[in-house]
Amino acid sequence: MTTRPVRAFVALGSNLSDPEAQVSLAFGELDTLPSTRLIAHSSLYRSAPWGYSDQPDFINAVAEIETRLEPGRLLEMLLDIEHRFGRVREFLNAPRVLDLDLLLYNGLIHHEHGLTLPHPRMHERAFVLLPLTEIAPECVIPGHGRAASHLAACAGQELQRLPQIRSTTETLLQAVG
Repeated sequence: MTTRPVRAFVALGSNLSDPEAQVSLAFGELDTLPSTRLIAHSSLYRSAPWGYSDQPDFINAVAEIETRLEPGRLLEMLLDIEHRFGRVREFLNAPRVLDLDLLLYNGLIHHEHGLTLPHPRMHERAFVLLPLTEIAPECVIPGHGRAASHLAACAGQELQRLPQIRSTTETLLQAVG
């Protein structure tokens, strides 16, 4: 565990079992990780699948967290959340209930089996870049520069920003208030 908290970004995606709900619930799960707190999360975005196209569209988002967990331990905990949500890895780019990818960890450039930082190809994917720059407009991808500068190269990748959905608590407070 690190002594001081570091800033990290996690990509979230789902295309099975009410994907909007899966991603929204996963935001809460990130906030319950040990020595970690959710700082911000993007809007939800709908995107076409990558790699294997015979599947439903995805709901994607990015979360910013502050954590004292080391990158490897954080990744283990993200994989545990996926497993608890019912993630099954049938084949590459298969449909999934929840996908959590560690994108960035405090500007670290790192590669070991199972963990590469920054996340490979994140600078080529609008479904990562747009939500990331929504919550961190000045974000830099180590070795690639500002995240926002890569958006133009992703112009052909269509994303649809979904309308904000009020939580049950917000709706109840507004009705009472």
